[in-house]
Amino acid sequence: MRTEAAELVFDEATKVYPGRESAAVDHLSLTVPAGEICVLVGPSGGGKTTALKLVNRLIPLTSGDIRIDGTSILEQDVVELRRSIGYVIQQVGLFPHMTVEGNIGTVPRLYRRPRSWIKARSAELLELVGLDPSYAKRFPAQLSGGERQRVGLARALAANPPLMLMDEPFGAIDPIVRARLQDEFLRLQKEIRKTVVFVTHDVDEAIKVGDRIAILREGGRLAQYDTPQQILEHPADEFVAEFVGRDRALKALALRTLGELELSPATEDGLPRLPADTSLRDALALLVAERRNALLVIGADGAPLGVATREDLLA
Repeated sequence: MRTEAAELVFDEATKVYPGRESAAVDHLSLTVPAGEICVLVGPSGGGKTTALKLVNRLIPLTSGDIRIDGTSILEQDVVELRRSIGYVIQQVGLFPHMTVEGNIGTVPRLYRRPRSWIKARSAELLELVGLDPSYAKRFPAQLSGGERQRVGLARALAANPPLMLMDEPFGAIDPIVRARLQDEFLRLQKEIRKTVVFVTHDVDEAIKVGDRIAILREGGRLAQYDTPQQILEHPADEFVAEFVGRDRALKALALRTLGELELSPATEDGLPRLPADTSLRDALALLVAERRNALLVIGADGAPLGVATREDLLA
């Protein structure tokens, strides 16, 4: 599978709806490097979904420009533009009268791909999103909410787009399934490396999935655009600090793992054991729950790597 991705540039992108004085998106300028996930977050009225829909021209720009690999979206045929961008929404939007295979093949059929190619591509993508090939002949009504989201993701990937737009894709799913889908999405992104613009109202989700986060104020003005770690450790102003939460120091612990620490030699028996890829936040939660001051970090093979103390985590 190809791993192509496209750079996306918002250049003073502005949207003002007729009859309104204030903008929904106000001179938004930022660059999403090829192969990265940019998460748009902000309060209600911050223009997150509007900004997303400006990219595939579901909502027309009032002024400014948006470029995909240097080419303005205004210079492209709108139908071809939309076919070339993967689009995943919260309600999924699968066609109920089509099988899973039929849904996944929607865009390839528009490109007149042979039936045999679509069948093979469907099977490949079902495996990629963690579904058994037998799902190809099922209908959307026979799927759970999480399974429908996986099929929606597969459909968005079917034509191998260089850019994907995701509008609260996991927002209507229970927390346990949502966490699994987030993990599956991140695993998938490591394999395919698409450029992704991802809208969510959940700061924790933004921190987990985003390479970069764009925080929008009410009225669609950009408050800060940076990596999750920089935003948590160096919020641009009081608005950003309040938006990401007073527990931002704890949130920052979720961005590092035990394997990144300088560990002490493993000399003590009977300590709680955690894999090296465990986040510092989860490790600290374990120590607090078990009222312990240290834990043993183990490698993928189960061998001890060293000891991490509560002080190591908080440092």
